Amino acid sequence: MLGRDFIRLTVGAVLAHRLRSALTMLGIAIGIAAVVLLTSIGEGVHKYVLAEFTQFGSNLIGVNPGRTTTHGIPGMLPTVRPLTIEDAEALRRVRYVIAIVPVIQGNAEVEARRKRRRTTINGVGPDFSKVFRFNVAAGRFLPPDDPRAARAFAVLGTKLREELFGTANPLGERIRVGGHGYRVIGVMEPKGNILGWDVDDAVYIPTAKALELFNRDSLFEIDVLYAPGAPAEEVVSGIRRVLRGRHGREDFTITTQQQMLEVLDSILNILTFAVAALGGISLFVGGVGILTIMIIAVNERVSEIGLLRALGAGRRQILVLFLGEATVLATLGGLIGLVLGIGGAEILRLAVPDLPVHTPWVYVALAACLAVLIGLAAGVFPARRAARLDPVEALRSE
Repeated sequence: MLGRDFIRLTVGAVLAHRLRSALTMLGIAIGIAAVVLLTSIGEGVHKYVLAEFTQFGSNLIGVNPGRTTTHGIPGMLPTVRPLTIEDAEALRRVRYVIAIVPVIQGNAEVEARRKRRRTTINGVGPDFSKVFRFNVAAGRFLPPDDPRAARAFAVLGTKLREELFGTANPLGERIRVGGHGYRVIGVMEPKGNILGWDVDDAVYIPTAKALELFNRDSLFEIDVLYAPGAPAEEVVSGIRRVLRGRHGREDFTITTQQQMLEVLDSILNILTFAVAALGGISLFVGGVGILTIMIIAVNERVSEIGLLRALGAGRRQILVLFLGEATVLATLGGLIGLVLGIGGAEILRLAVPDLPVHTPWVYVALAACLAVLIGLAAGVFPARRAARLDPVEALRSE
């Protein structure tokens, strides 16, 4: 069989039953479009979360009270020594450490000029803006006072400043945080939401004052900034050595930025794969559609197959002919699905700017290849059945 005859017969068979062919291609197209669209959303969320998480840099280490893994003895209650401001100050002498931020967080009512608003209270050290790359728009950040006897100064997030003072300059004004008086010395630049947390709707006060406000004796976390390019393992070893010396044992958890990124990346990869698998279900349904249509086609074209065999077409040529028809259906459906999926992702990105959408071209290529493979796989059984028909019996069926 010449190549042009193969193309003519294959395309002719597809065009001869336009409605049936269109419905078959639609099944594959919907599956491919679902894979592309869902993976675009999954990949967009993946990149968004990682970008939000890494905007503070990659040379951060977090220290939290308690251990994530413990080896307890039944019947004995473990005791965890709180992380204190003194612990944080002690970490300054660790090699490669640039800055330390003792963190305490809570929620309280803020009052100014007879306006009240309940918001997030962040107890932090003077290095907070440096460690988290969060600049001051007006005034200054908390001064380097004695960590245990810091003055009652406050720095406002830009949203909180607008809620309490409108367009007026709040610098030097008195506010009350949880019933305690503070003087405003700065306003932070707009930052927006970071992983669902509105950092603009917050007030920043000294760590010691926040401990008193919330009546706590332990820090929520100690964030450590070390020199870029320094070996993280050596910094972690230094932190562990200092805190073990102060606590007597390791009752704290040290987490590097790289560890957090690896955990996030693995979770987000699973998410992307899961949404791709959902689209794969539609592809499977489309494959079943091709299988069904091709079986029907073989039953309807028995006499045609007999005529081809009588004219000298071999079993292999019949096999290739029906496989080609299934592949054409899957390929055309796949191309339509790619257009729908990529176009849908772009429309979604423009219509909902807050929704992170990023089309992963690797998944697009895989989806296109998968469409062809589905066509081949779904066409194998009907094609083999057609090739095995006895030409005499096939002609007699007319």
